[in-house]
Amino acid sequence: MNTANRHRGPDDTGVFTEEGISLGSNRLKIIDLSEKAAQPMKSFDEREVIVFNGEIYNFKDLKKELQGFYPFKSESDTEVILAAYRKWGEDCVKKFNGIFAFAIWDRMKREIFLARDHNGIKPLYYYLDGGKFIFSSEIKSILEHEVPRRLNREAFNHYLRILYVPEPLTMFEGIYKFPQASRGFFKNGKLSVEQYWLADPGNYPNIPPARMEEELRDRMGQAVERQLISDKPLGLYLSGGIDSSVVLYNTAKVRKKIDTFSVGFDLKEEEQKEKFNADFDLARRTASFFGTHHNEVLIFSREVWELFEKAVWHMDEPISNPTAVAMFKLSEFSKRKVDVVLAGDGGDELFGGYDRYRLSLAASFFNKFPGFLRLPLNFTSRLKKLNTPAGIERFILFMFQKDEILNRVISSDYFNYDISKSFFEKKYFSKMPENVKFEEILMNVDRQTWLVDFALILGDKMSMANGVEARVPFLDKDMVEFSARVPLKYKTSLLNTKKILKSAYKGRIPDFLLDQPKRGWFSPGAKWLRMDEIKNKASEVLSEGYYSGTKSMFNWPELRDVFERHCEGKEYNLNILWAVMTFQLWAKKYKILV
Repeated sequence: MNTANRHRGPDDTGVFTEEGISLGSNRLKIIDLSEKAAQPMKSFDEREVIVFNGEIYNFKDLKKELQGFYPFKSESDTEVILAAYRKWGEDCVKKFNGIFAFAIWDRMKREIFLARDHNGIKPLYYYLDGGKFIFSSEIKSILEHEVPRRLNREAFNHYLRILYVPEPLTMFEGIYKFPQASRGFFKNGKLSVEQYWLADPGNYPNIPPARMEEELRDRMGQAVERQLISDKPLGLYLSGGIDSSVVLYNTAKVRKKIDTFSVGFDLKEEEQKEKFNADFDLARRTASFFGTHHNEVLIFSREVWELFEKAVWHMDEPISNPTAVAMFKLSEFSKRKVDVVLAGDGGDELFGGYDRYRLSLAASFFNKFPGFLRLPLNFTSRLKKLNTPAGIERFILFMFQKDEILNRVISSDYFNYDISKSFFEKKYFSKMPENVKFEEILMNVDRQTWLVDFALILGDKMSMANGVEARVPFLDKDMVEFSARVPLKYKTSLLNTKKILKSAYKGRIPDFLLDQPKRGWFSPGAKWLRMDEIKNKASEVLSEGYYSGTKSMFNWPELRDVFERHCEGKEYNLNILWAVMTFQLWAKKYKILV
């Protein structure tokens, strides 16, 4: 198991075994580089043993609180978790501010205590069968055991709809994601799991906007300062957007020398360069504004396929996003100089940055008109969208891939129309609080689904593939709790997004960033598929003979037609093509039984 995910901790490796249990750890040394901080780590009297992935940012404060209670032997945050567990038991997780997945073996009680951080930044997977409990930060380690590599058909359907697999499922039958903000015990062959935290929308403070902006800046500054703690070199991913620039502004307040890293695309046509490297160019200007030591790396079309294959292996299960290629290359490049990076993830979900929140507001406003007034206007596709009611239907409108294209390419034996709708409706929309606006609910659902199981998990896997730890100050526990209390009107409106964040940092980050359109971070995936060196590889993967295990899953002639029409520029079919290619590569690499 340690060998399978050694990339996550290339600096040290260790194993603890006794009757009934074995614990393994690969360590990326960040805090306390000495052997005293090695893992698996035993408590001072050897009653507990811990394996831990991540960082506890407030460990020094907790250590002061625990100083007279526990005889510390190291300067590590790992030992602080052991001490906190000894003092507060399962409630220790409520004391932590950090990114973590850990397991503590209590040798007296003969039970394991597991926990995952508040916002699901660090992954944790498990397999439980007949009393055998296997867990790891990566699925590939679990597969070192004799675990069946069988496709989870429900997960496959969700993947087709939303381009990732939602918690608690994985694409492997019998292997599950341990949920975010959850803790659990395994004893006598049984696992119990419970949620310990949720930042619900609501409880809005009635204070002036200027004061709210000041509090936002204070909390963000504290979050960044907490997350700068490291005994190894640290840098910052700079995307050219507002969020990473806010992180840089706060970093520059406390550090003079800063390494920033950015990735762009080598494209021949000037128009394509401008389109896909707009953020790359903005990042360069922002780095110059703050006087950082800026590091740039370009992705060339000749290396895309090899990077794609590596990315799919490190994902563990399919996540369809062409930017995974760029994320992998960026972390590989950054590792030459740093072991830790700060990134801007989470700002959109916390402060209303996506256009879907603005469009939902428009739909909510439109739905206030009486039905007889809305009916005559309901003929154009755009107005039909506005007429979508709040709840699962509007979520589907924004987040689901469409029936038409899925019907064309997926075999009817494997495609279930309703399974994803039922899953999300039951889990997130069956009981919507009446006093909370739907857009707040939508942001909250995004933070628990899309953000964790799509963005953060991909960020973790692509960075840790190269032994780089990514930290995300916007998702500091205190920041998330603060954002949940900020009224919607200060986040998004019919004409604007991230209002309070832009206002709070106006005059602090470059003005040229504040007027930029919302682009999101995207790569020229559609363009890549039309380039011969990638098109030929894609054609092979999108064929019936590529992997016998998936032969019956797709309508190959239709898929071929969808591919060719895309390559000829007649249709834009990137989403479905990239999703199927990712799945095909994954299924063959992991030898999946369908």
